[in-house]
Amino acid sequence: MDALEAIMTTRAIRRFTDEPVADEDLWTCLRAAQQAPSGGNVQPTRYLVVTDPDLRAEVGKLYRSAFTRYTEVAPERTDAAGVRIERSANHLAEHLATVPVIVFFLMPRLPSLVQGIDIGPVHASVYPAVQNFCLAARALGLGTTLTTVIRVHQAETLDLLGVPDRWEIAALVPLGHPAGKFSVAARRDVAELTSFNRWS
Repeated sequence: MDALEAIMTTRAIRRFTDEPVADEDLWTCLRAAQQAPSGGNVQPTRYLVVTDPDLRAEVGKLYRSAFTRYTEVAPERTDAAGVRIERSANHLAEHLATVPVIVFFLMPRLPSLVQGIDIGPVHASVYPAVQNFCLAARALGLGTTLTTVIRVHQAETLDLLGVPDRWEIAALVPLGHPAGKFSVAARRDVAELTSFNRWS
């Protein structure tokens, strides 16, 4: 697939079939993720892949609980796009345990300040890996979405998965065969969001 086509048609997929993901495809996505740039080439990302049905069920319970807590405090969206997104996100919360593969992108707990100098958050060296993973999946016809709501129950999730305390969750990405079609997502016109040389 052409790189630009993959970029333009990679969108949040939250509904999946029960068709399994081939190991080869999973490893292709992981290798693509690892090729992402990172600050100083420190490569801080670690990947925890959950395929065991019992573990997926437990992660699904934690995710559903986290999503419920989030929706209780999140501002309500009544616009058509917001309602569609809410419905789709709720579907994922109810069915995450049935997605064939759940990938956690982990990052070390590191300060964003070095001797008082702001060098930025570690996230900046992790999210390019997430995007590479999602783009590779799209090229293979697989669906993904970047989610972070599981951080509501981060401690419990890390304990469930045996992750040491010095790590935290940057993202949870479900991976599977989409139960719908890929398309170009509706986005704001970039011309309205772009300035040249000075803010305008």
